[in-house]
Amino acid sequence: MYIHIKGLKDERFARPLQLIANLFFEETSVSLEKVSGEPDFVIDFELKVGHQVEVQATLQHADGQTFQAQYDKEMPREATEKEQFKVIKNTVAHVYLSVLQDYTKMVQKWGILTGIRPTKLLHKSLQEGLTKEEAHKKLKTDYLITDEKIQLMQDIVDRQLAVVPDLYDLQNEVSIYIGIPFCPTKCAYCTFPAYAINGRQGSVNSFLGGLHFEMRKIGEWLKENDVKITTVYYGGGTPTSITAEEMDMLYEEMYTSFPDVKNIREVTVEAGRPDTITPEKLEVLKKWNIDRISVNPQSYTQETLKAIGRHHTVEETIEKFHLARQMEMNNINMDLIIGLPGEGVAEFQHSLDETEKLMPESLTIHTLSFKRASEMTRNKDRYKVASREEIIEMMDLGEKWTKEHGYAPYYLYRQKNILGNLENVGYSLPNQESIYNIMIMEEQQTIIGLGCGAASKFIDQDGKIMHFANPKDPKTYNDSFEEYTNKKISILNDIYKNSALAK
Repeated sequence: MYIHIKGLKDERFARPLQLIANLFFEETSVSLEKVSGEPDFVIDFELKVGHQVEVQATLQHADGQTFQAQYDKEMPREATEKEQFKVIKNTVAHVYLSVLQDYTKMVQKWGILTGIRPTKLLHKSLQEGLTKEEAHKKLKTDYLITDEKIQLMQDIVDRQLAVVPDLYDLQNEVSIYIGIPFCPTKCAYCTFPAYAINGRQGSVNSFLGGLHFEMRKIGEWLKENDVKITTVYYGGGTPTSITAEEMDMLYEEMYTSFPDVKNIREVTVEAGRPDTITPEKLEVLKKWNIDRISVNPQSYTQETLKAIGRHHTVEETIEKFHLARQMEMNNINMDLIIGLPGEGVAEFQHSLDETEKLMPESLTIHTLSFKRASEMTRNKDRYKVASREEIIEMMDLGEKWTKEHGYAPYYLYRQKNILGNLENVGYSLPNQESIYNIMIMEEQQTIIGLGCGAASKFIDQDGKIMHFANPKDPKTYNDSFEEYTNKKISILNDIYKNSALAK
């Protein structure tokens, strides 16, 4: 599908227009300049910018069909150049989506949104003092989000504020993400920093030495500046890929280095790969009062697990879940993925039926996303996935199943190139939500990333976000962890010095 855009010369429009086109068509090419070959259709824009942004678009198809849309948006007074362009871009996206919806007869439930955190928009409106009705109208009018998705957003925001009543007042605390970059094998859809652990013991030892250093230095800074920790999350990779002894030393380091660990609201350890879970490792978790873990089946169809590169069996998932429960893991999350290769409605229903036998405290239902760097994206022809209609039906099944079994949605995020233009939703039983998941999605406080590939998000008193990432591969991390630790401490000093965040 080749779409020629007329009337817009600024190349900054190219990316957002491409992303929206991808919601409607596969293998889309969007060009602001005329290129060789006849376009499937032309969209002609008229753009006027003054006190108001006025945009009109006309879609002219090769078969003679014509579709038009227009939208006006007031330009905020004293807006910066960046803020002005954002208003212009959203107004252009509004009419662009409208003509494409009219032409294709497809309704995009998330409207013009292609970012990953829709609920952040609703939180922001409520923090600014808008009523729910006013905030909902803004989402519908400005972003073309449907009533169905706005209600989902509101349900999630309500649940988050019930779980974390002081959510808007946690800027002076931080959460900690600790990345362990090793897994038994790498899954076909994965782009996380994850390296097969076999034969890498030297890398593991060096990495853990660097991680302990980071934990000590960041802990010292937090203690010196009297900054509390809200949550700690061990992710990866698979944090339970390392040995029980290494896990024991890691959690001892946490208790030694971090301030007031006993009053941290939540500590989570992803044990996502069932083939990494052992009685010895669960004993270590118990020893350090950690009872929130993930045991992730992704699917209960063995052929699917083989196709995506997960070497555990369905039976092993069930067995390790029961083992964790017997060893007093009282808050277990499980993940399912909609749209895995070869799976349709019947396979996803089977996964839900198997989940019903276990009833984990929380269930995250992901929709498969073709991430650019994944094995699956590089070899799409080898991985046949369900149609858009089937993907939507599976998501509806998940919503119905969770509601019938007492789970409620408490966080969501979206990804580019996600099947069906849908979302990933975390559901939980009452009072079993992951506070860390809420904090990472709603960006209400700084999250400090420690370890290989760990990304930090520093948030200053004005809400401005600065991203900082550690190296993704263990060798580079091992060579430079001191440098990266010092850079993070420098950023923290800049944020807290002479700021309202300092006590």
